[in-house]
Amino acid sequence: MLRQTSFGTLGLILGGVLTVVGFTAYFGGNATLNLVGFFYGIPLFLGGLALKAAELKPVPVSQPTTAETLALRQQQATATQNQIRRDITRYRYAQKAHLDSSLSHLSLSPTDEERPVIKGLRETEIEGAYALILEFDSPLIPLEVWQQKQEKMENFFGPGVEIKVTQPNEDEIELALIATPKVEKSLIADSNEQ
Repeated sequence: MLRQTSFGTLGLILGGVLTVVGFTAYFGGNATLNLVGFFYGIPLFLGGLALKAAELKPVPVSQPTTAETLALRQQQATATQNQIRRDITRYRYAQKAHLDSSLSHLSLSPTDEERPVIKGLRETEIEGAYALILEFDSPLIPLEVWQQKQEKMENFFGPGVEIKVTQPNEDEIELALIATPKVEKSLIADSNEQ
């Protein structure tokens, strides 16, 4: 729940209430409440304004996740998939875009204007494997560039992740991070004995 809370909004509300209480106490002659409003309310309010100005909203989930997919996530999701999902579905501060450093590292963000922007995510099952699909608005970086970076992305997001890049619509790219479930060693040993 805390991940879905905007600290900027929280600071504005709490700081605003304390500031109003402080001004009311000032005009009412109550020195103690007056100090609380001025010493805590105004800084909280200004801090809330600063956080609100630097706030990056969470990426919305474009489709509800099914119970089967949640079970697959529990069994197969890699630490990288879980980290990406948690990072982009919470408020971030002092960042220009979600995954901006990752996109820069992959050479998919030459400038701020060309950077693809994540507009949604969904979790699904692809051929029995858990998949986290990131939906990008990418009008300035074509599908061919994404496909050229596919091996680099697998190394960056791996191990245990296969990457598939598709273009459902013009200017849209879907990046699927598909878990590659580990085969039990006992199964491998059994097949080698036969």
